[in-house]
Amino acid sequence: MEPCIVSIVEGHGEVEALPVLVRRILLEQAPPVYANVHRPRRIAKGSLLRQGELERHVEAAASQTEMPAAILVVIDSDGELPCVMGPRLLARATCARSDMSIGIVLAHWEWENWYLAAVESLAGYRGLRPDISSPEHPESISGAKEWLTRHMQTGRVYSPIPDQAALADRLDLQAARRAPSFDKLYREVLRLFREASSRGHA
Repeated sequence: MEPCIVSIVEGHGEVEALPVLVRRILLEQAPPVYANVHRPRRIAKGSLLRQGELERHVEAAASQTEMPAAILVVIDSDGELPCVMGPRLLARATCARSDMSIGIVLAHWEWENWYLAAVESLAGYRGLRPDISSPEHPESISGAKEWLTRHMQTGRVYSPIPDQAALADRLDLQAARRAPSFDKLYREVLRLFREASSRGHA
């Protein structure tokens, strides 16, 4: 039985984009591996951060899927340190469902910073200029969405709902791993898959 990966995200664009990245990460393995990647639950970040709300949504996600399963929560750090906020949120989520593998990933500053880390692989696509190059420190930039818009051809504006999943499908995953928070996502997807798989064979 293929393990299930259920997710919680905060943005409309991530509902479509996160399954793309999760499947691509798994397929990139040698040999490729497969999971039943559910459509993410979208919950506003402000709600998730309130005491009791993350726990409630983790419980709801867990109760609506078949086992073996793992839960992946992906939100923007918005300038908070992922190494500080992430463990706090993980502790809360684990208290809610200690029987499941759970991963918390904070995109630093926001999801689009991952695109900046490997933006050469997106050059000439979805309106991005063909001569685009990645900034030296992609996770130091606040306003990655605006950065993408400034590097688009005249008349184009980056918008998560039409663009986010399409860019996720084209992104060079290994190049994007130079962004520490994307590397965290990559490693967490594999960890969650392995742990859910092992529970399925227990």
